[in-house]
Parts: sequence; C-alpha cells; structure tokens
Amino acid sequence: MTDYDAVVIGAGNAGLTAAATLARGGVRTLLVERHNVPGGCATSFRRGRFEFEVALHQLSGIGSPDQAFMLRRLFEGLGIADKLEFVEEHDLYRVVVPGRLDVTIPADWQGAVDALEAAFPGNRSRIEDFFALVKLITFCQVAVMRNAPTDQVDPRYFHEALRPVAEVLDDFFDDDGLKMALSVYWTYLGQPPSVLPFQDFALTLFAYLEFKPWHLRGGSQAMSSALLGSFLDAGGEVRFNTGVEAILTDEGRVTGVRLDTGEQISAPEVVSNASLPTTYAMLGEVPPEVAADLGTRRVGVSGFVMHMGLDASAVDLGFTTSTTFINRDTDDDRTHASWRTFDPVRGVAVSCYDVEPIGFAPSGACHVTLMTLQYADAWDDVAPQDYAATKFAYAETLLDLMETTYPGVRAVIEEVDVATPLTMTRYLGHPGGAIYGYDQDATEGWLFRNSERKPGVEGLSLAGSWAGMGGFQPTLEAGSRVGRRLLRRFVNA
Repeated sequence: MTDYDAVVIGAGNAGLTAAATLARGGVRTLLVERHNVPGGCATSFRRGRFEFEVALHQLSGIGSPDQAFMLRRLFEGLGIADKLEFVEEHDLYRVVVPGRLDVTIPADWQGAVDALEAAFPGNRSRIEDFFALVKLITFCQVAVMRNAPTDQVDPRYFHEALRPVAEVLDDFFDDDGLKMALSVYWTYLGQPPSVLPFQDFALTLFAYLEFKPWHLRGGSQAMSSALLGSFLDAGGEVRFNTGVEAILTDEGRVTGVRLDTGEQISAPEVVSNASLPTTYAMLGEVPPEVAADLGTRRVGVSGFVMHMGLDASAVDLGFTTSTTFINRDTDDDRTHASWRTFDPVRGVAVSCYDVEPIGFAPSGACHVTLMTLQYADAWDDVAPQDYAATKFAYAETLLDLMETTYPGVRAVIEEVDVATPLTMTRYLGHPGGAIYGYDQDATEGWLFRNSERKPGVEGLSLAGSWAGMGGFQPTLEAGSRVGRRLLRRFVNA
C-alpha cells in the first residue's frame, strides 16, 4: 500500500483547489509547500499597523449569489463560499493619460457605453457593436473549449479570435484614447494589444463587465486559508516549510516524491503546481517530446510592486475607484518594451483597497499598491551592492506617475515595501519571477499548447499558470479541473 494516493506539490491557487478537490473526493492526499503559509501569490503580509495584499487586484469569476459565476460555484462545491466575504467593486477602473484622458468605466455594460460616449462623443453605436463582438467571441470560445462542433460556432469566431486586439479595435475606432480606455486590461494578461489574441482579451473584459470585479474581506489570504481548511477538514495532510527534491518514477511512471529532508513518500499520482522547468527538473530525465516543447517556450513577465500604508483616507487622497490605470501616453508597444529597462515607468496600475474596504487599513488610513510589469532580465546587470538603490530609484518613478493623478501621496507614506522580479523569484520559486508563467501570446495559448493534458509522464499532472492561462480565476479553476480529472481516474481504476 502506498503512503498516499496523491501528492500535490505547491500550495498556490491551483495546488490548493486540486488538493481540496481530491481530499473531498476521498483521495488520500498530501500537500507539500516550501513556504510557511498557503497561497503563493494569494497571500498577505504585515508592516506596522497595515496588512498588505500581495497580488490580487480584482477577482473575476464570482458573480452575485443569484447569478453565480464559475468561482462562486467552485467555492460552493468546496464548502467555503459561506466562509468568504466578497467585496464588490462597482467600477471596472479609472484610466488616465495625464492631460489627455481621464474616464471611469462602471462595471456595467450600459454604464460603460454611457461613460465612454460621454468621454468620446459620437462613438455610442460603435462601442455597442464592439461590446456585441466581445460577447459573441466569448460565447464561442467557451463553446469551442467544450468541444462544440465547428458548424455550431459562429463563423466570425474563426475570423476574429486570434487577431491581435489592436487590429480589432482599429476596425471600430479611430481615437487612440478610446482604444486605450477599452483595452487597458491587457496588462492583466501581460501582452500588448498588438500581440494579445482578441479571444483572451474578450473573455477577460466580458468576465468583469458581466459578473463584476470583486475582492475578499481579509484579502486573498482569506481565500487561501479557507481552501486549506476545506482540504484539512476532508482529511488531507499538509507539510509546510518542506520542499520536494525529486519526483520518483519507475519505468516511466510516477511512484512518489523525495522531500528535501531525504524522506521518500510513495504515491501513484503527483500534481505539480510548480513551474514547468522546476517540475521537470525534479524528474531528472525529461521525455524528449517535453524537452523539445519546453525549448521553444519563453518565460513570461514578472512584476515590480510598491505596497504603501498611507496615513490618510482614500477620500482624503481623492480615490474614487479601487483600480486606476495611469499611462504616460497611448503607445502600448513602447510601454511593453520598457518592461525590460529601468526607464521611468510608462504605465502603473494603482490599487486602493479602501474604496471598497477589504479590512487591511486602520480607520482614517488606506492601503495602496502600485504595480508595473517588468521582466527579470532587466536586473541581470545590477550588482548586489546596487540592488537597494536601483529598486528605490525605480520605485520613485512609479510614485511620480501616480502623483500626476493622486498628488500628495508621498507626504503621507507611513509604511512601504517594494518587491522586484527578484523578490518574486525568491518567494514563488518561478524562473524569472514570472507571475503568468510563460508569455501569454497566441503561440502559448490553449489552442496550441496543452501541457495540462499532456504532461508526458504517466501519473504526473500539471496545474497552474505554467500549464495554461495565468491569473487568479484561471489557476483556481485549473486546479479544480485537474483534481476532478484525477477523481474520475481513481473511480475507474
């Protein structure tokens, strides 16, 4: 008899939902996590009298109780929906190009049309037509992912789905400001509109407009802790501060893992929430077809994040939306290229967690995060003795851009913590500190790569951003999906 039926490596989003799904299905499951808390990116930390959200800006996939979307149903199935307090954000975002553009878009189809028409008069019908295409492509993409016959899919899907977002926008609009106002969520996907497949963008925009952006009281750590609780309540076992040194195999089939303590754990199934390079390094001998595939992939973008505890309220500082995107201009390609440099930041996402409070800031204060994306190779030539100076000098450029819209923040900073791609690498264990896994362009999409379904080793399952789409909703769903697939395997064994 084996020690466990399954071992799950990593307690990030996908690892937690996979482990909870398996344990609640009666599978004897061990969850192994090298950090001392569950969650990966879905965690929080304290500085002084503030708690800081690590990574979650807006959670898609929730929906209202009477219009539940995928994640709410997933949480209900794992028995934790009633343990979480969801905080609804009533606006998608405010998007600003100082001196040129400043528009707030409500989280509502008609409200978004009205706000964009007010900011860009004469475009109402074109905005409505664009939103109609967003809905069409989303419905078709879901149908295709569910293996619907091609003759039941609208032909427009096959023409539009893989076109770059920028090309589709050009078909509808002439104003670069309007195009930016509609497409600024591209930073949530890590690729500029000139590259990003329209179907991926459409799905993201649809999810937030139709089912609203949400957060969680207590931040993403509350979600991670609840998922861990679901796993433990179902009889699962977890080991923190423990790494997996090797995935053991015999004649091409998984037989268990060896921990960094030297202990060997036997199990016929292993689910890895670690990056693909890390996972296959644990195997030692990589199947040739997997090695060939990995050799063609590109490690994705990381993040540069500035967490601030401010001794002033959100109202005092002029925050009216939870999320603000501030850009120097409308040149998204130039912004994307700057992610490999230390040039003054060209775009920043500002999250104020106290417009719709999640409970992390004391009364009269607020918790604000500034984030830009950045590739880790920007740091390759920074000497260790120059690291701190380089990081804080770059952080000043984020503050500079933010204060074009929210002046006076510097004067009320009480606590600050700055994380770089090297920080992400250290805490997540991901190559390049990549937060979305591989670069999320068309060649990395689910139509052309399916590492989740083709891990190359019997008994090994892959779950998370490195085997599919990045982001909170996709990775939470991926873990659940992999867990359900394994449950069917156990039932049929």
